[in-house]
Amino acid sequence: MNPHVRDVAVPNDWDRRGLPGWSYHSQALLELEKEYAFRNHWQIVGHVGDVPNAGDYLTMDVVGERALVVRGKDGVVRAFNNMCRHRGSRVVADEKGTCRNALVCPFHGWVYNLDGTLRGAARPRSFPELDRTEFGLMPLELEIWMGFIFIRFRKGGPQPSVAELLKPIEAEISHYRIADMVPSWGIWTQRTPVNWKSVRDVDNEGYHVAMAHPALQDLYGATYYDEPFVNGVSRSFATYNPHAGRRWSVRQYVKLAPRPERLPEHLREAWIYYGIFPNAVLSVQPESVQFYQEFPLSTGETLLRGAIYRYRDETREQAAARYLAYRIDRDTMSEDVQLSVWSNESMLSEAFEGFYLSDLEYGVRTHHDHLRRQVPVLGLETAPDEKDMWSLNDALLSRS
Repeated sequence: MNPHVRDVAVPNDWDRRGLPGWSYHSQALLELEKEYAFRNHWQIVGHVGDVPNAGDYLTMDVVGERALVVRGKDGVVRAFNNMCRHRGSRVVADEKGTCRNALVCPFHGWVYNLDGTLRGAARPRSFPELDRTEFGLMPLELEIWMGFIFIRFRKGGPQPSVAELLKPIEAEISHYRIADMVPSWGIWTQRTPVNWKSVRDVDNEGYHVAMAHPALQDLYGATYYDEPFVNGVSRSFATYNPHAGRRWSVRQYVKLAPRPERLPEHLREAWIYYGIFPNAVLSVQPESVQFYQEFPLSTGETLLRGAIYRYRDETREQAAARYLAYRIDRDTMSEDVQLSVWSNESMLSEAFEGFYLSDLEYGVRTHHDHLRRQVPVLGLETAPDEKDMWSLNDALLSRS
């Protein structure tokens, strides 16, 4: 029997409605979500294995912000706004790379040390004396947890430290030694033509697995269950079906997947998904770990982003299992993209009357409840006027 980490009983009498349809197509609401659900919450940029050496960097452009993560000569990983203090240019243009000794702005050649301090401006005599710290790159909050690099664009957001936020899953996930892993194929991105909440709605419940995901149903459908969002974290857990293997990828995966002795017995054949509010998931399997997340590009387009990490000393069988798990996940993501398109497009119709959720979709409701606490205007069934959205939300926040 698969163990629950928390008491997650579904209430007997709960509101089965989802968010109102207007909230998936409102531009004014999207601006509120960017500020109150994205910029001021922890976001995963990558893993320490993505920046193993001094001068290695990652960038991430999301919700109107530009993040730069770089490892310094002292070995410390730091995060900054990817923005030159001279005229606001990007300091680095690539998504990933290495700079040998310094960061050089490609616009006018201002030079920054790897710790973010200003080394010098081009033609320095044309400026008054510049304080190297005051004119250094603007730092972002950063925290490393189990090897994953989290940043926050707004200082002092509503979430506690990452360590405190993820304390409920720390004991379980620590068995996987994730901090020691290395990248598999790098960070991937993909665009999908739906509102970001439609992506999250599909991912926050397993009720659809039996119908929509034949590979997952074959692998673990009989054992899968969801634990809803509690204090910003959810958990979904499954172990291999006793007779898994009707599909080729599943059959070969179950045959090759390791049963590591370092893991407790109940985790040796487990796939676990940890949801992190508002928009991220950590997914662990016996042979690998991955993160995936989504960011709004517009009311009707979303950026999907993620990466898979592996053990440095993996065997050929582990590598094959990792590839097969990737195949299963690739098909699952394609299926979910189509489901989210069908759901999202219905919300433009006057015939759409909202969700009516199953007990197996309680995770969708709890994610929506978390969103309502950050953006209380989401509690209104009728769409406010776009020009009044921000002031109305501020008024509702002041009452909470």
